[in-house]
Amino acid sequence: METSLHQQLKQLYADEHDRREVSVDGYRIDAVVGEQLIEIQSASLGALREKVRTLLDSHDVLVVKPLAARKLLVKRARRGGKVQSRRRSPLKENIYNVFYDLVHFVDVFPHPRLTLHVLLTEQEEHRIPARKRRWKSKDYRVEDRRLVSVLETHEFREAEDLAALIPPDLPQPFTTEHLATATDQPRWMAQKIAYCLRKTGAATMVGKTGNALLYELQDVSRRAA
Repeated sequence: METSLHQQLKQLYADEHDRREVSVDGYRIDAVVGEQLIEIQSASLGALREKVRTLLDSHDVLVVKPLAARKLLVKRARRGGKVQSRRRSPLKENIYNVFYDLVHFVDVFPHPRLTLHVLLTEQEEHRIPARKRRWKSKDYRVEDRRLVSVLETHEFREAEDLAALIPPDLPQPFTTEHLATATDQPRWMAQKIAYCLRKTGAATMVGKTGNALLYELQDVSRRAA
């Protein structure tokens, strides 16, 4: 079922004069604005991979990926019931979380007809009790997600746009340990970042130090300048 978040983002990108929920080349598209197809994707970017790859053969495509930089958890006893509690989630996504999804999308991005918008948002997540509690399962299910505000918008068109997220004090060449320190991210996330940088051509693998791979950004000279 479509969430309120998805509906709100469609309204943000396409006004009443634009076309929403239309069929293009056999695919259902969230919106068409001018000559550009717009897809809102709260779930994994990998799920859009083949669809977007096909559409790019003949269309300009904008993929919008919202991340929850702030999240308010709203608990209800049942669907549509009275709010029992509200609390801030301790989990906060940042711009580097896009690499978690991008590892499944780097064989599509970058592309001259593709634009990726990553939105850092404030959201409400509405929860109700799960129908049946299974072993190790959550005791709630998400009823809806709602957009409170868009805090930041990041646009990516080329591999260099990904490299621009990397702090300038990152040593060259670097390991994923260096990358984790520079971005203040866990090592496992730094490994995903390095993978995406390499697969998109923003960085190359230049050797090893011990058991650690060495990478170098391709725009080092421009960044240093």
